[in-house]
Amino acid sequence: MNILLTNDDGIHAEGLWALEKALSDEHRTTVVAPDTERSATGHSITLLHPLRVNRIQTNGGSGHAVSGTPADCVKLAVLELMEARPDMVVSGINPGPNVGFNLNYSGTVSAAKEAALMGMPAIAVSQTPNPDNEYRVAADFVGILIDKIIENGLPLGTFLNVNVPACPAGQIEGVRITRQGVSRLKEMFHRRTDPRAQTYYWQGVETQIFDQDVDTDGAALSRNCISITPVQCDMTDHQALEHLKSWDINLK
Repeated sequence: MNILLTNDDGIHAEGLWALEKALSDEHRTTVVAPDTERSATGHSITLLHPLRVNRIQTNGGSGHAVSGTPADCVKLAVLELMEARPDMVVSGINPGPNVGFNLNYSGTVSAAKEAALMGMPAIAVSQTPNPDNEYRVAADFVGILIDKIIENGLPLGTFLNVNVPACPAGQIEGVRITRQGVSRLKEMFHRRTDPRAQTYYWQGVETQIFDQDVDTDGAALSRNCISITPVQCDMTDHQALEHLKSWDINLK
């Protein structure tokens, strides 16, 4: 299978190359990733300046470093850089969970969403923080999940958001199919003063707050389970759609 690998942490990120190492024996892999970290860029794309691409050697492999966002990387890889359209796109491994409201900001998730918008099956994979930067369990699990996607397929316009606890395989309590929770980060701003006595603000994050509903992504992850959440590109709230039809909205 022809697989495109990307991320939002930049082409030198260890999680990306853990994926490449785990998948390259059985699949043809191509790495196209941002040249620097582009975390929390959401689904932004570059329109007002050119994208530049450099072929580089790093972490024992080679890939294309792009001066753009994760979504840019997917578009450029599929339309220009790869000889053949990828059969699947995998984004990650992100060093930190992407659950709850984080999906709206995550460049990791947005790369997978861009692939789904382009009609390709895709996986976004993240892992809870690990001081040893060990990604083998998560990378091996992606290989298992790819086989399941090959066997069963995914609906057009749907991708999988995967979160893996950072612990040995023997300590993982199982795999749960979950829904996106409503958990969010506890956020704050650091107020500081520059050398010219001008105030500026630096956004910071204190803690990740996980939902406690057992069927949510964050709750599964907090219980040492791998969470798999199917995510749609169609953002229509179909329940609200029917409710709005009852409003009888007209021009006066």
